[in-house]
Amino acid sequence: MTTSLNTDRNARLETLLDRQDILDTLTRFSRGMDRFDRALFLSAFHTDATIAAGDFVGGPADLYDWASAMHANGQYATHHNLLNLTVDIDGDTAHTELYYLFVGRNRDDSNWIAGGRYIDRLERRAGEWRIALRTNAIEWSGMVPTMPLPFADVADIHLNGTPSRDTDDPSYRRPLTNNREPNIPG
Repeated sequence: MTTSLNTDRNARLETLLDRQDILDTLTRFSRGMDRFDRALFLSAFHTDATIAAGDFVGGPADLYDWASAMHANGQYATHHNLLNLTVDIDGDTAHTELYYLFVGRNRDDSNWIAGGRYIDRLERRAGEWRIALRTNAIEWSGMVPTMPLPFADVADIHLNGTPSRDTDDPSYRRPLTNNREPNIPG
């Protein structure tokens, strides 16, 4: 009986590890796009992957070039937020459905919001999960009124780093440190 329980537990642990590796892969896509980190973005895809997103259909390198130019020209900032994830693993192939919420601060200071799902086939090759095929199901879109950025008037707000769309962003700092003085409002 113990051997059966251990075998079941080990299989469940392997599935959890695969799911985490898959989620990490999907997250690299979003972070790579939002930070304009080409290498990170491309690490989410097999080089021979096919992606269908909007009017784009092609490979990962061409997708990055197209999408990064579109976002650089259209927005000051973008957030590709990842939400509900469903994963169906069959050996070295996995099918996923990942809900997303896209938010962009447009260059005209309007805010664009859209939602949909990334529907992917991932393949594990040489022990590594990456996207082999992606379909982007865009389901809704709209504009949100512009409001002032919260805390933009705080004098030292950027002492820990200014948000940027490249590797100067504070999220790349190692080690992360605090350069602001203690302050408890109120």
